[in-house]
Amino acid sequence: MSKTAFATHEVFNQSPPFEDIDLFACDRPLKEAVAAFGGSEAEKELSEFGRHWGSAAMAARGRVANENTPKLRTFDARGNRRDEVEFHPAYHELMAHSAHAGVHNSTWTADGKPAGGAAEVVRAAKFYMASQVETGHLCPITMTRAAVAALASQPDLLAKTMPVIATRAYDPSFAPWWTKRGMTLGMGMTEKQGGTDVRANMTRAERAADGYRIVGHKWFMSAPMCDAFLVLAQAAEGLTCFFMPRFAPDGSVNAIHFQRLKDKLGNRSNASSEVEFAGAFAMRIGEEGKGIRTIIQMVQLTRQDCAIASAGLMRSGLAHALHHARHRSVFQKHLADQPLMRAVLADLALHVEASTALVMRLCQAFDRTPNDPREAVYMRLLTPAIKYWTCKSAPPFLFEAMECLGGNGYVEEGILARHYRESPVNAIWEGSGNVMCLDVLRALSREAEAAMAVLHGLTEASHGLPGAGETAGVIAQAFRRRDNEHVARLAIEKLALLAAAAALNKVAPRSAELFAATRLANPHAGMYGAVDLAENDTSALLERALP
Repeated sequence: MSKTAFATHEVFNQSPPFEDIDLFACDRPLKEAVAAFGGSEAEKELSEFGRHWGSAAMAARGRVANENTPKLRTFDARGNRRDEVEFHPAYHELMAHSAHAGVHNSTWTADGKPAGGAAEVVRAAKFYMASQVETGHLCPITMTRAAVAALASQPDLLAKTMPVIATRAYDPSFAPWWTKRGMTLGMGMTEKQGGTDVRANMTRAERAADGYRIVGHKWFMSAPMCDAFLVLAQAAEGLTCFFMPRFAPDGSVNAIHFQRLKDKLGNRSNASSEVEFAGAFAMRIGEEGKGIRTIIQMVQLTRQDCAIASAGLMRSGLAHALHHARHRSVFQKHLADQPLMRAVLADLALHVEASTALVMRLCQAFDRTPNDPREAVYMRLLTPAIKYWTCKSAPPFLFEAMECLGGNGYVEEGILARHYRESPVNAIWEGSGNVMCLDVLRALSREAEAAMAVLHGLTEASHGLPGAGETAGVIAQAFRRRDNEHVARLAIEKLALLAAAAALNKVAPRSAELFAATRLANPHAGMYGAVDLAENDTSALLERALP
């Protein structure tokens, strides 16, 4: 890399940009996890995706989309209500590239059935890589994909919308969804007075000749630029799920009035909004009074993506930290050769290996659920546990990765500051940590015997790993307590750790042994790098992380 000369000094001892790389080929733990959980035949497709998303051009699009945040245009020049959201072209380019790769629909067939095979694993690998470049635009991508699961409760509506959802075209035009080449879907669940407690929602739905008219508000309406939204409202029979398009059947702009866009900590390329419904047209999805049961089909999939994105963010943090450490010299050595830095990087690498194996194992369960009841129980029990652990791991992990770059990591020219600001949203969105714990306990209460069978399966899959048997015993004992809610966070963190060790044992047994020794047999220290790994294990972990 050529030096730059200033009047007083030359610029040297700086790491080159980490770009124009293959995000798949340079990530051995990801490649091995995809293969272990059924996606080996997609290696060429994923490598092509990895080269494209690892390019300098895609990195620039991610940066520009975050520097130029969305703007709400409530009215047009003549005073007509429009409620359009404007984006920088870089955002639309990111959306188009994700849509072209099928990140928003490849887990479904053209008629809205699960695609089968390893579709979930392969799509998750793409989502994981895209999140390393720009995470904000993935909000409408994941909701569009997930909405199909809820729309299945209304087959006639699914049949109408699926031909537009199933295309790999991105159409940002402000027009009725049925006239477009492709469409995106958002979600509106929470209200000011209720938040997570959606049963406290006050938005009302009244029957009309052509569907329903909805009056009320949403405190968080995700991705307001979408072509339609799944919203919850109180109908005559109780809380119900509705399909609310941006345009009414007669082609007029629907009465969806956005009040403002949220000014968020991160996720800045993506728009989130507050909204009022002034008699907005909507169509029912599923039965009246069954809104939670209907929309939870969508939420299960968005929770899955929260975990995948968090793992991807951590992978990116590790890769940038390791890349920098291999090029930066301090005290006459490269940072990557300094014993303390090597301990930190190896410990980070071990966490990423386990997180990656775990989310890919979860995606395999989603692939198998339609035909395997045991996998369906694994999916229901582990999705909230994996979201809990993975998403809560990301912010402190990225802080440590940022510190590996020193001051360069803290400034906005680099990507790690953006990753760090981005990371908390996945733990908050689609159910905070306590909600995830309660959902695991709910799954236990409904399917106690089957859930214990899943725990037994994890014990078998982690057999021989340090501390695995003892951890399983602690989890089982905690779940059997009458006051298990008091120890739910501890038990569910241990459940996720055991599941991660089991998943990693299938992918990379030596890494699984190290993970179990430092996370199960002994409590992991509060800081990364406070572990005692042999030098040959440290070298192997770093080489696996980034050849």
